[in-house]
Amino acid sequence: MAMNTPILSPADSEKVAAAVGAAEAHANAEIVTVVTRQSDSYGDVALVWSALVAGIALAALTMWTGFYLTLVDNALGLWDHHWTPHEILKLALLAVTIKFAAMWLILHWRRLRLGLTPGRIKSARVRARANVAFRLAAQGRTAGATGVIIYLSLAERRAEIVADAAIAAKVTPEVWGDAMHAMLAHFREDRVADGMVAGVAQVGAILAAHFPREARPINELPDGPIEL
Repeated sequence: MAMNTPILSPADSEKVAAAVGAAEAHANAEIVTVVTRQSDSYGDVALVWSALVAGIALAALTMWTGFYLTLVDNALGLWDHHWTPHEILKLALLAVTIKFAAMWLILHWRRLRLGLTPGRIKSARVRARANVAFRLAAQGRTAGATGVIIYLSLAERRAEIVADAAIAAKVTPEVWGDAMHAMLAHFREDRVADGMVAGVAQVGAILAAHFPREARPINELPDGPIEL
C-alpha cells in the first residue's frame, strides 16, 4: 500500500463513522477513532543494531587478529607482508565502517527493523503516539471531559484506548480489555475496519453503562476515522 493512499476505503470510513454515531447515541461521551500505518520509524533501534554488529566485528578482529590478517593477505595476494599497528588500525576502522553501513542499509527494510525491535519498545512508542493523538483530537474538547480515542497502529499490530479525565475517573484501563481483544482479533486478519467497528461497539457499551445518554445527542467531535 502506497504511503500517500488512504488506509481505509470510503466505504470502510463510513462504516466506522456509523458505528461511532450508533455508540454515541447511547452514551454521553465522544469517541474518536485514529489509525496510522506506523507509530515510529525506530531509527534509533536501527542505529543500536548497526553499532552492535560493528562492535562484534571489532571484537572478532581483536580476538582473532592473525586469522583475519591472513584472510586479507590471501585476498589481496600479499606475500610475507608485515602488518604495522597503523595498518591494522586502518583495517579495523574499515571493517567497522563496512559492518555498520551494511547493517544500517539492511535495516531500511521496514519489516526487518520492526522484527528486530523489542515488543516493549513498540508498545511504548504506540502508547506515546496514542497519547499525542489524544491530546490533539479529544482531550478537553468536550464539555464534560468525556472524550475517548481508539488508536490503531497497523505496522506494530497494536491498539490503545485513551480516555479523558471524567471517563478515566470511573473506568480503569483494565476495563477496556474486551474492546482491545475484539479489535485485535480482526486486526490480525487484516480486517481493519471490522476491528475498529468491534472496538467502537465495546467502548460504546462501557460508556453507556457509566455515562448514559440523558439528553438529545450533541456531536462535539467528528465521527469519521482520522488517518495519520
